This record gives sequence, structure tokens and C-alpha cells, in this order.
Amino acid sequence: MEFNRALERIKVYEAGKPIELVIREFGIKRDEIVKLASNENPNGCSPRVAEAIAKSANMANLYPDDSFYELKGGLAKRFNIESSNIIIGAGSDQVLEFISRALLNENTSVLMTKITFAMYEIYALQMGAEIIRTPNYRHIKEEIIDYYRRYNPKILYLCTPNNPTGDAIERDDIFEIIENIDSNTLIVVDGAYMEYAEAKDRDYSIEPKDILKYPNVIYLGTFSKAYGLGGMRVGYGIANINLIRELHKLRPPFNITTLSLIGAIEALKDREFVEKSIALHQKELKRYEEFAKEFGFSYIDSYTNFITYLFNNTLNSTDISDRLFRRGVIIRDLASYGINAIRVTVGTPEQNSIFFKNFKEVLN
Repeated sequence: MEFNRALERIKVYEAGKPIELVIREFGIKRDEIVKLASNENPNGCSPRVAEAIAKSANMANLYPDDSFYELKGGLAKRFNIESSNIIIGAGSDQVLEFISRALLNENTSVLMTKITFAMYEIYALQMGAEIIRTPNYRHIKEEIIDYYRRYNPKILYLCTPNNPTGDAIERDDIFEIIENIDSNTLIVVDGAYMEYAEAKDRDYSIEPKDILKYPNVIYLGTFSKAYGLGGMRVGYGIANINLIRELHKLRPPFNITTLSLIGAIEALKDREFVEKSIALHQKELKRYEEFAKEFGFSYIDSYTNFITYLFNNTLNSTDISDRLFRRGVIIRDLASYGINAIRVTVGTPEQNSIFFKNFKEVLN
């Protein structure tokens, strides 16, 4: 069988290791395992969400409302926009897929920073596009504009806050970049972690409604992080109505589940849960910063719900990740991104204490 030649350039995306793998391989009990690898909300989801899903379990045989009327209405109210500016995806990843399919082919290219969300590259390669990366993992305004002018990409990805590094772009710099990009290039502002940036420093947050005047900019958001619905897979894109109309041509019917839709609707109503989760995260994040200082390695200032520890030549990220994994502590090794670093989701106080205890023992 002969497959599409574009697949030859694609490496399979490696998701965070599951708890079940630790149980199978090392016989560690489930309640003794700490998973801090996939940037899930350690506080779970809103009790309102859990209650609504439980009550609606007998609706699993029914397709969802494919107009997503209530969810779009809630998002429109939250961001002071129109429902017609919104497209719903099975995670914001699916909206990324729509974008790539709508714009890319073997004669196009995409621009992103040196280290950023892996799915940008994977979806672009599926369409045969060329990948252009800036030299720095950080989103440096001048560097991005310079590379745009050199290569004239079809899509420019601005992941802010950035995954897997945790840094963010100041709002003024985002709009300066946008103003310097021709309307024939689509700019994707990926705000999967924007709720955390907004809580930390409003100079690093962006309101989706502010990008609607640009016909070539789309904002992506998700319910997987601050809202605690990683397992439900609900994301969204917000853009000019003409762009949304074209992307809808690629959206399959019923692309999120009935229970996912119910969960997202309820999650959007419980703002108090989100704010409490983020406040706890910010408090616990300081413990991670102090730990790094105590042991003499650096970290990237985080605007997300995770932190990236950078190691020198005396420490090896793969070795550390493997040793912690065997102890039932799951984190993310960033060696595959070409850096000697680990990414750790900020968990509950109890989870974080277990991480620090085991990490100290591994370091010693």
C-alpha cells in the first residue's frame, strides 16, 4: 500500500505518559502516582460540571446540538462578541487542523518560534507545507517580523503563553506584529493558557474582541486548562465572520460529544471555580521558583499552569524524567524539543510536595 508522501516527514506526536503505564510497568498503586506532565487542572473540574454530566449520562445516545447555540452564546457574552465570530472544535487542536487544511499546500510555508506547540508543525506537514522557525524559543517581536519578511509564510503562529516553555508576549508586541503582517498571511494567536497570563499580568493578556477588526487573525481558546475539561476535548476559535464561515466548511457535524457540550456550557458559568484554581496555582508556582533557586538551576518565568526547568551540562533531563517516572512521578522531558529541560505541571499542594521530595532524592 502506498501512503501520502507527506507522511514521511511527520513524527508521531508523543502525548504525556498515562498513569496506567506506571501501574502496568512498576506496580505502583494509582493513589501513589502523581501526574504532572500534561498541564491538566489538578483541581479537577467545577462541581457544577460534574453534576451536570452525571445528570445527563442517559443522553449519551443523542447527538449534540450541532449549532452549539448555548455554548457559543456563553462565549459571546464572556468575550463581548457575536456568536457568528466563533467556531467550536474538539479541542483547539481541531481548529488548528481546519486552518491548515483551509490554507496550506506544498507551495506554502508556516512560521513559528524555535520551540512551540508540536501540532503546528504536524498539521502543516500533513498538507506538505514548509516549516520555518525563528532562532529563539521566545517570541521576539523584531525576529518574527524579520523572518516574516524573509519567507512570506501563509500562516504565522503566536503561541502566547507558549507551550512547552511558559513564556508570553506582551499585548502591545502582539499588535505591533499584527500591524506588520500582510493580510494574505493568517496570524494564529493561540491563547490556550491566556487565563493564567491574564491573572498574572494583564499586560500579557489579550481580549479576543480586539482582534476582530483584522480579517487575517484568529484567536484560539480551550476548556482543557483553566476550566479543567482536558478529557472532554472542547476548544474554540474566534475571528472575523468571513474567516469563520470558511473554516465551518471543514468542520464535520457533531464534532464534540453531547456530554462535552454540556460540560463546557456549565464550566463557562462557574467563573468562581476558574479564579480559585488560578489563585491556588499562582501560590504553588512560587514554591517551584524557590525550589529551582535552592538547587541552583534556572527556570523560564511562567505565565501558564506549568513551569520549565532549564538544566546545565551536569544534569540530564531524560535521566531525571526517567528516574522520577520509576518513582510514580510523571513529568515531561523536553529533550525531544532539543533542549535539556523538563516541564512540570503545577499540581495541588500535596502533589507538589511529593514532586519536590522525589526530585530532591533524585538530585542527591
